[in-house]
Amino acid sequence: MASLMRPTVFRQAPTASQRMMSAFVRPSTAMGQFKPAFQKSTRVAAFHATQRNQILPPLPQKIIGTANEPVPVPNPDYTHGSYHWSFERIVSAGLIPLTIAPFAAGSLNPVTDSILCALLVVHSHIGFESCVIDYFPKKRVPFVRNAAMWALRAGTVLLGVALYSFETNDVGVTEAVRRLWTA
Repeated sequence: MASLMRPTVFRQAPTASQRMMSAFVRPSTAMGQFKPAFQKSTRVAAFHATQRNQILPPLPQKIIGTANEPVPVPNPDYTHGSYHWSFERIVSAGLIPLTIAPFAAGSLNPVTDSILCALLVVHSHIGFESCVIDYFPKKRVPFVRNAAMWALRAGTVLLGVALYSFETNDVGVTEAVRRLWTA
């Protein structure tokens, strides 16, 4: 009996709730007469572009060589390889005790504070540089990548100068955090 009824279940008309949740917008009979003739029902999808209007056009694509040519292997460079990776990990690991030590020990040493600020600037620069390298490939958008790298360098210098000014002319980062924490 169940095998006889199964095909009829799939042929049933959609219920009202299924029609309301449909991906197509259908004008109701009363409101459809007031719409202009050129306006058709459109497909509604969240965070997607329509077929006519792309959100961003595709980037220029070039094929260099043929499918049978191997990818060129870059020359080994330890400053952009293992040393760079080790330096990133040392900076990241060094931020942990420098963030906790001034508050746990209760001392506000300006040398510790300035080292913390310098490592924060370096850590932020390395992180944003990785984002620029990942999202703006040099072969596809060289101008955008160079502009983003120069904007990052300018922002890093500006942040360094601002933190230096805050350290020398004001209370410093750890004291400001301590005051905000107890406020």
